[in-house]
Amino acid sequence: VGCDRSKNLVDICGEKNFQAFVCDALSVPIRSGSCDACISIAVIHHFSTAERRLATIRELVRLLRPGGMALIYVWAMEQEYKNQKSKYLKKKNGSKDKEEEINTGMAQRPLSDQMPHSSSQDSAYSDRLLNDSKDEGHTKPVADSRLPVHTNRTSFHSQDLLIPWHLKGGTKNKGESVDTVSFPDGSKELQELNPVFHRYYHVFCEGELEAACRSLDCVRVQKTYYDQGNWCVVLEKL
Repeated sequence: VGCDRSKNLVDICGEKNFQAFVCDALSVPIRSGSCDACISIAVIHHFSTAERRLATIRELVRLLRPGGMALIYVWAMEQEYKNQKSKYLKKKNGSKDKEEEINTGMAQRPLSDQMPHSSSQDSAYSDRLLNDSKDEGHTKPVADSRLPVHTNRTSFHSQDLLIPWHLKGGTKNKGESVDTVSFPDGSKELQELNPVFHRYYHVFCEGELEAACRSLDCVRVQKTYYDQGNWCVVLEKL
């Protein structure tokens, strides 16, 4: 049984005859102690405080029966580990991501490689959007209150940041692909059809996820490891 915050993704699961429902990771409507195993893949790094990240792990553990196991994956601050760059860093900006590959197994496609293509140009556009909000008479934020906007396929310089998601394609009208409409680069029309959205990430330092899990009395950490730009924990409910 799967759950996700996105109704559209859950609908896709339904079309494929999978069991899935919409819910929040902080409040999963499943009976306590009813699951033999749970997985949380690339979810917890989207919560913006340490308290909420810990609460998400606690909720995951609540679902497990005693002796049940959970696997957690989060994005790592260390995209270069033991002198090896992750595939996220190795992948060139010009390469084309295949959205259909997102659902492939972890062994075939690393989780950190599931990001949509986003160039430094996207990041510059994101900065312009943020600056425009100040120019339009909005209250000026306090110093250092703005989260940095990450340039894709580069190392992380902050644990808390925004990743620009540059949506391409889609439909303008029903049955009409926007790919059939040509606009100059940087034009207002192109920006409206290919908008940039900012997604919050907290990238985990080595030992951070394990320490959060170990802080729970009812948990035994069975294994901690690094996998292609992700910190991973296997834990058991006592």
